[in-house]
Amino acid sequence: MASPKKKLQGLVAATITPMTEHGEINFSVIGQYVDYLVEKQGVKNVFVNGTTGEGLSLSISERRQVAEEWVTKGRNKLDQVVIHVGALSLKESQELAKHAAEIGADGIAVIAPFFLKPRNKDDLTEFLKEVAATAPGLPLYYYHIPSLTGVKIRAEELLDGIQEKVPTFRGLKFSDTDLLDFGQCVDQHRQRHFALLFGVDEQLLSALVMGATGAVGSTYNYLGEKTNQMLEAFERKDLSSALNHQFCIQRFINFVVKLGFGVPQTKAVMTLVSGIPMGPPRLPLQRASREFIEKAEAKLKSLDFLCFPGLKNANLEAS
Repeated sequence: MASPKKKLQGLVAATITPMTEHGEINFSVIGQYVDYLVEKQGVKNVFVNGTTGEGLSLSISERRQVAEEWVTKGRNKLDQVVIHVGALSLKESQELAKHAAEIGADGIAVIAPFFLKPRNKDDLTEFLKEVAATAPGLPLYYYHIPSLTGVKIRAEELLDGIQEKVPTFRGLKFSDTDLLDFGQCVDQHRQRHFALLFGVDEQLLSALVMGATGAVGSTYNYLGEKTNQMLEAFERKDLSSALNHQFCIQRFINFVVKLGFGVPQTKAVMTLVSGIPMGPPRLPLQRASREFIEKAEAKLKSLDFLCFPGLKNANLEAS
């Protein structure tokens, strides 16, 4: 993997945690998963144990094992493996951060504690500082997702002066639709060369126009190739083509959102597209319905996103 000092940019897949029918982690397919991302989707950066990976539904021991497997299987294949180490407990976050450093991860990300919440920017900064101190050799990224955490501290406000208090801070995953806040992160802090990674896949082109340096998302697991085409069009200043790619991606996302789209459905779609069984989600989430799978499959085929038609029923049932 790349040096930890290399800037995280481009597409970053928010990885799924494959599970067996009995709800145990299916480590056996992660090597195949790595090869699929690199060879079929052109995605060489991953964000492990985040929302899509059901990280907060896993035990600390499981999170450590998943991180180890991604680092091991990704060696010499992936550019960067970033491990999400956020938790409700500072001690657990510190344990996971230290472990990420020990196994050779390229960075750590931290979500805001969301039960006993930080009241303001200073509280959140202090929490991030204490986590970062246990992995002083790793870049730290803040995972901003207020719709799930309920922590409404603006990202622009958090970034102001944070590097003086958290020297290893390198940027954020911005999973919110507030483009004013995101734009000000870019405008006010561009001289610091932060990694400003956008996390709302269906709005990525808008964020690129505003200065996003990359993106972290679940759809890059199976729509990475299409999204890379959008990035390439944007880079060559072909906005018309970039817009067409974004609209195509939006057609699928809009379709599945109306059906009800979350982690269980993401697992089902990834199984459909990749052929790698992702299994069911962990309770309290319920597996995607047969009706959803059939409708999503038809939509994927209509948009030419489905490269592996006719999968065995076993794979579909596993989602």
